[in-house]
Amino acid sequence: MGPEAMLIAATLMIIELTFSFDNAIINARTLSKMSPFWQRMFMTVGILVAVFGMRIVFPILIVMFTAGLGWGEVIHLALQEPDKYAEALHHAHPSIAAFGGMFLFTLALHFFFDSSREIRWLQSIERPMQAINRRGLYVFVSALLLAFITFFPANHHPRETLSAGLMGIFVYVVIHGLSELFTRQHEKAEKKAGKMLQAGAAAGFASFLYLEVLDASFSFDGVIGAFAVTKDVVLIAVGLGIGALWVRSLTLYIVHRKVLHTYKYLEHAAHYVIAALAITLLIGLFYEIPEMYVGLIGLLVIAAAIASSIKDNKKDDIVKL
Repeated sequence: MGPEAMLIAATLMIIELTFSFDNAIINARTLSKMSPFWQRMFMTVGILVAVFGMRIVFPILIVMFTAGLGWGEVIHLALQEPDKYAEALHHAHPSIAAFGGMFLFTLALHFFFDSSREIRWLQSIERPMQAINRRGLYVFVSALLLAFITFFPANHHPRETLSAGLMGIFVYVVIHGLSELFTRQHEKAEKKAGKMLQAGAAAGFASFLYLEVLDASFSFDGVIGAFAVTKDVVLIAVGLGIGALWVRSLTLYIVHRKVLHTYKYLEHAAHYVIAALAITLLIGLFYEIPEMYVGLIGLLVIAAAIASSIKDNKKDDIVKL
């Protein structure tokens, strides 16, 4: 397709890499607890879902349901009339932003309210949140935020915001809850060889589903934002698809090299960035915020976490000596 197309695809790849570094960190936390089989599934079936499902099929389905068109008509728009296709996808942005924003915001709150977490990075923020934690508080706070956004006067899509936002919270609670439930069952079944395989498979499958939905939530805004770079769906699929493959490779690297153990505040930084991304998605219901700002802030936060981890590791080494 020529040098110009290659440059556009490279731009999309860079965008995907920049915005997905925190995604890889969060994925690694869950993936490290999964068996080698489910790690391979994440890199094979999972990458197929990420590239083909989220970058190609998902936008088509969104246009189908929001515009009331058939599969063939949407394919025709995507390949022959990309401007109309991008416009139809843009109309679905309120629902996409509400679902992705509330899913990611609930995820971030769950982490910061977790009173069992012993390592804290920004003490003044994290310690009070752990102190007031009660069972299900993160869901309650997420629901309050959704109610505020839904009935905010500047919101011209209250119905879509409410239904999609509730679905985002519900999906997180259900899938993450199933993952934790099956994991506990697996741990209990370790003493019983007959039940170990079944429990382990259930826990692995639930974690696999959780990772796929998590990846989808990170991908929503990126897919729509890609149309600001190009209207060519083939280039979007190529650029974002290669970026998605890189994210999964980075996830495995973090797991195998035990990066989260070396840089103990990296996971905290990723959740701060996730909270910022979620808020950006939700603010996007009223005002347009350039994605580049979020990407740059995310990289700075992660860099600060790495620097803090190295500094504290040196202190620990001195104490041991």
